Amino acid sequence: MSYVAPVKDMLFVINELAGLSQINALPGFEDATPETVEAVLEENAKFCGEVVAPLNVGGDKEPSFWKDGSVTTSKGFKEAFKAFGEAGWQGVQHPVDFGGQGLPKLVATPCIEMLNSANLSFALCPLLTDGAIEALLTAGSDEQKQIYLENLISGKWTGTMNLTEPQAGSDLALVRSRAEPQGDGTYKIFGTKIFITYGEHDMAENIVHLVLARTPNAPEGVKGISLFIVPKFMVNADGSLGARNDVHCVSIEHKLGIKASPTAVLQFGDHGGAIGTLVGEENRGLEYMFIMMNAARFAVGMQGVGLAERAYQKAVAYARDRLQSRDLAGSAGAVAIIHHPDVRRMLMTMRAYTEASRALAYVTAAAFDAAHQNPDAAARKSNQAFYEYMVPIVKGWSTELSVEVASLGVQVHGGMGFIEETGAAQYYRDARILPIYEGTTAIQANDLVGRKTARDGGATAKGILAQVRRTEEELSASDSQDLAAIRAQLVLGSKALEEVVDFVVGNMKSDIKGVFAGSVPYLKLAGIVLGGWQMARAALVAERQLNAGAGDAKFYQAKIGTARFFADHILSQASALRASIVGGSAGVLALAEEQF
Repeated sequence: MSYVAPVKDMLFVINELAGLSQINALPGFEDATPETVEAVLEENAKFCGEVVAPLNVGGDKEPSFWKDGSVTTSKGFKEAFKAFGEAGWQGVQHPVDFGGQGLPKLVATPCIEMLNSANLSFALCPLLTDGAIEALLTAGSDEQKQIYLENLISGKWTGTMNLTEPQAGSDLALVRSRAEPQGDGTYKIFGTKIFITYGEHDMAENIVHLVLARTPNAPEGVKGISLFIVPKFMVNADGSLGARNDVHCVSIEHKLGIKASPTAVLQFGDHGGAIGTLVGEENRGLEYMFIMMNAARFAVGMQGVGLAERAYQKAVAYARDRLQSRDLAGSAGAVAIIHHPDVRRMLMTMRAYTEASRALAYVTAAAFDAAHQNPDAAARKSNQAFYEYMVPIVKGWSTELSVEVASLGVQVHGGMGFIEETGAAQYYRDARILPIYEGTTAIQANDLVGRKTARDGGATAKGILAQVRRTEEELSASDSQDLAAIRAQLVLGSKALEEVVDFVVGNMKSDIKGVFAGSVPYLKLAGIVLGGWQMARAALVAERQLNAGAGDAKFYQAKIGTARFFADHILSQASALRASIVGGSAGVLALAEEQF
């Protein structure tokens, strides 16, 4: 089946939950009217469905390949990427001054989701380029911006993020790549970088590598890391491409999934030194790289949402067509499996997870926009705090649930789901990397515990919970049994999350290992409760529309039904998660190392 973007669902979240009207009212976002946003989404849906999605299966069967230092991407990728750039899709959220469309992140986010639903391997190249653009916009010099940004935003060039080395995975304090100053403002870069997404390919004229390395006499650890631009081809004064730089792809990885996306091993400086220029100041590289990493982490969260949506669509289509067994209530013959209660349970789980994670991500994107464009300083600060708290949840929770959703998609297909030809298995294989790269779920959870909860004494988390409580009050005003059931579980969930926040803050100094033993369950709890909050908000909007007799009644009834399912079957897990976090560290730490 082909991918059909859920534009109606996306517009519902954008308008009703993420508050497009408020974003549209911010300085610089006047062009983001509801009519314009709908047109952008419709056009993006057409591009993703007709141009990118048809390449997904072929790219999995015939992946990108390496030969003699060059990478040839899967059939059709080069042409599709050219069309992607020419249509302006790389520049949706980037500044008009450098050729972008200057639209809010809230508008770019559904575009990112659609691209990932259509073809996860293809979407990885724009994802990394977006991160490079954000880093240069924030920390690049005027000259660097003039040289690189327009070409990156147009899709003429692409960007990469070079952190990981053979001995330095997540622990960047161990980075050994070195940068030797040449006295003319340039540096020679030497070292090996691994797991570099689209580190070599044939889809663009140039590849702009952003590379972490150490200068001579730099401090040990993360404080001694600097960030450098190392282009594949040097750039002449007139902007034309010059000589090939001393950075070469020595191999690409053979992976479980995302096979069409080339994951490169890059060697810098084997022939005298790769020429690089410093971004910002020496020894502040990790700070600048975090700009890329935060952009990438949010985007990887959107990969989770997009893949979950694609797996759900495929499972629904199969469940409607597959005839198997009689209806439990009685039937003359075999019925489509969508009639069977447990298949319904699986499909509803897939749907509810996808809708909740989408809503949470879009609301987070809107907070990013307000944090940057709101004229009120206090509003900018509160929205920035909200965004920063949410990023590890969007990344960690959305990617973890994408694996579960893709697995359920295989289960809905039964034995045929285990057969590659049906296509369900590809989503499962592709999803498995998402909780790993750009920081594992544990790294996201550690960030949520340390930087985002303990550091401010739980103030940001408590502020968000205050918003949840206001939604609970709105739910209490309804006489709907569905909304009453949703409220009951949301009250229990928000109480569980508040108690866990108190536990983290109260025990961080006295029992740090005990706190971090529950870090991933805390992230999951936060995702479930805050996702449930968004589902409750959606149900409130749907009820108002139904009471007013406005719009598509079946659409709004489905919103309430899905929110009710989420409350009954997913949000109801909150109390158990709370118990495992607050009282479960003894079991996690029970065995000595030699007992494993």
